[in-house]
Amino acid sequence: MNGISSMGGLFSLPVLYALLCGVVVGGGIALLTLAIRGIPAKPAHEKVKSSERLGELAKFAGRRGSLAIGVGLAVLLLTRWAVAGIAAGVLVFFWDRLFGGAAEERGAMRRVEALAAWTESLRDTIAGAVGLEQAIPASARAAAPALRPHLDALVDRLRARTPLPEALQLLADEIDDASADIIVAALILNARLRGPGLRQVLGALAKSAREEVDMRQRVMAQRSSTRRSVQIVVGVSVAFVLGLAVFNREFVSPYSSPIGQLVLACVCGLFALGFWWLRKLSTIETPERFLVRDDVAVRFVRPQPSQTEREEVAPR
Repeated sequence: MNGISSMGGLFSLPVLYALLCGVVVGGGIALLTLAIRGIPAKPAHEKVKSSERLGELAKFAGRRGSLAIGVGLAVLLLTRWAVAGIAAGVLVFFWDRLFGGAAEERGAMRRVEALAAWTESLRDTIAGAVGLEQAIPASARAAAPALRPHLDALVDRLRARTPLPEALQLLADEIDDASADIIVAALILNARLRGPGLRQVLGALAKSAREEVDMRQRVMAQRSSTRRSVQIVVGVSVAFVLGLAVFNREFVSPYSSPIGQLVLACVCGLFALGFWWLRKLSTIETPERFLVRDDVAVRFVRPQPSQTEREEVAPR
């Protein structure tokens, strides 16, 4: 604690003002550079996804935001530290983003498994000398729940006389998965070229999807223990700090000063950086999608002849 008290000379008020001015100037230069270079325009499908993510974020903020504010106020009343209250609120708000991920991984694994089962069903249906337009509705009836809404939408588009390649492209955009792009690309090529060998291709793709599911299950089983250990470490650390702030106030009294709050903010920032790093290590790096459609199309319209030209061309 003497070390924290001795930092008062180092972090004097002019030094803090200088640091604040440096942060403001650096942020202004970064924003100016971004304004000069500009931001590349996003495709139409990414704009739709961004709007959907904003809607999901608004719902998430409504549910989790009230809980985070309540926990932050409770910590603020117990410790009388503004930094601790803010850090507790941020920790509660981003708990799923920092220490979750298991549900997201399970959802992605179920989606890949559903793709493998649908590909096998489509392969077996085509084996009965059935065309691709007839095989897709037949295989969609027995699809897994993770894939059933997308396949139902695909069947509805086919019934509405939408061309098969375009309907399959919309299916890939809705699923939004690199594994689905490989399967849909094979179906689009077959719908356009009508060549042989689709059964063999679908069988190989289904086998690859099954192997990917097995790999994800092994990785998820190995990471579950690490994720649980991180959650225990975070819970014990937070409980230890709150216990000292409530039951042994004199021991942590240097943190009540402005310099102590600054040091506490640095400590919380280091903890947050470590949590973010652990979260990045626990995610599975999936390849980016390659079957991306550009909705910006250029139409070449034939110019219409004028009235004089029509009169000259008309038979007399």
